[in-house]
Amino acid sequence: MVSMYPFIKNPMDPDDPLPFTTLRKNIIPGSRGIVITSGRSHFRYALHLIGSIRNVLGSKLPIQVMYAGNDDLPAHHRKILMSMFHDVETLDLLTVFDDTTIDLRHGTWATKSFAILASKFEQVLAIDADAVFLQTPDVIFESHSGYRSRGTLLFHDRLLWQNMFIERANWWRKEMGNRIPSDTLQKSKVWTEGYAEECDSGVVALDKGRLPVLMALLHICWQNSVDVRTQWTYRLTYGDKESWWFGLELCSVPFVFEDHYAAVLGQTEIHNEQTLVCSFSIAHMDEREKLLWYNGSLLKNKAVNLTDFLIPDAWMVDGFWIKGNTKTDTSCMRDSKVRGVQEDVKKVINDNIAVAQWVDKKVQDLEIDIVSDSDMHL
Repeated sequence: MVSMYPFIKNPMDPDDPLPFTTLRKNIIPGSRGIVITSGRSHFRYALHLIGSIRNVLGSKLPIQVMYAGNDDLPAHHRKILMSMFHDVETLDLLTVFDDTTIDLRHGTWATKSFAILASKFEQVLAIDADAVFLQTPDVIFESHSGYRSRGTLLFHDRLLWQNMFIERANWWRKEMGNRIPSDTLQKSKVWTEGYAEECDSGVVALDKGRLPVLMALLHICWQNSVDVRTQWTYRLTYGDKESWWFGLELCSVPFVFEDHYAAVLGQTEIHNEQTLVCSFSIAHMDEREKLLWYNGSLLKNKAVNLTDFLIPDAWMVDGFWIKGNTKTDTSCMRDSKVRGVQEDVKKVINDNIAVAQWVDKKVQDLEIDIVSDSDMHL
């Protein structure tokens, strides 16, 4: 096992002859919880997210915040976190894994898969620090039929750039060899129609209590190890996001995607007498086609303005995406029904913003700067 996945050797006990067995023993049977990876650059958004989960949505799921070394998330940041919220733990991934082949200190996206593997929770909901939930995250564990049947749930990205990334598509097919695509992959518009990006990995749900899922997670982690991500995964795709479904697929582990490709949540705009919905955020639904979460933080555009919050009035799904050219240019969707934001969703968003402002004020009172320069260049 160590020869295939050398990162599982624990640096705190390098002579352990069975490090994977030890890792599994640290998983609490039957447990469920949330994992958030956060360094300094996303720490503000992690506080916003935890504040929303606890104070707005009322979830009591335990939370682990993962980081890669003290330089990634310094002690005073961790002290702030622990002082604000109960039932939240922190864990340094460099105390769990041998960093030689994975370089999590510079791993950015790579930390998420290793955070899930390191977590003490058997059922893990990994959430990006800048994600925003509009329902309690507990619903994924409790009522999503796809997750309950297969122990996996992934969310789709936007349908973009059809037939433009040929090298990427050829690589996927080469690695698949003579395998018969799974039922999930056969429904994929990326696989069948040549679109570029399949997965928005801002939220990933995995049940490590199912051995096939756990073994596929090892493969996903391997795809995010430094040599593999440099030569293949991140060179041919964007960060970690395609490694999730591809690892499950290559390991022949059944997995589930949300029913629709990503929606847009934002404001309506009129162009050439046509109504569009435009935003810097993309949104996702539950099985009832009710908004569940969106990415990009509570801010309208965190790459431009760190104080202007998003107050959406509409959303759209299953339309045609018009992608902004840069991170400062909004993206829009057209050719589908414009849906108004329901009052209960508006209330959650407004309450989330109020909690975020409370968090910002509390940190400001401590006279500690939690907004790094990299926030403006994400």
